Amino acid sequence: MNPILGTSVLLILSLLLANLPFFSERLFGLVSLKSSKGLGIRLLEVAVAYVLLGLLARLLESHLHGSVYAQGWEFYAITVALFIVLAYPGFVWRYLWRRRSLRP
Repeated sequence: MNPILGTSVLLILSLLLANLPFFSERLFGLVSLKSSKGLGIRLLEVAVAYVLLGLLARLLESHLHGSVYAQGWEFYAITVALFIVLAYPGFVWRYLWRRRSLRP
């Protein structure tokens, strides 16, 4: 796989996975719930998506380079912050956007 293609796919997938919890009422986009999800469940889904995306990135890196470069805590702190920034549009849409009613 081309490194540029792998990076592009990873960035697009991270944008989608970061926002999925805010646009779906289903748990992880698959399981329907009896009640609506709260902010805690959505943040848990974002954390699980971050871990899954990190595992995919590690797999892609090992496939492309044959070995995985060791990362320190700084790397993970920065990537968590970036993932939260990517999730911000979904958070705004779900909790901060004022929706107009359709009534006249």
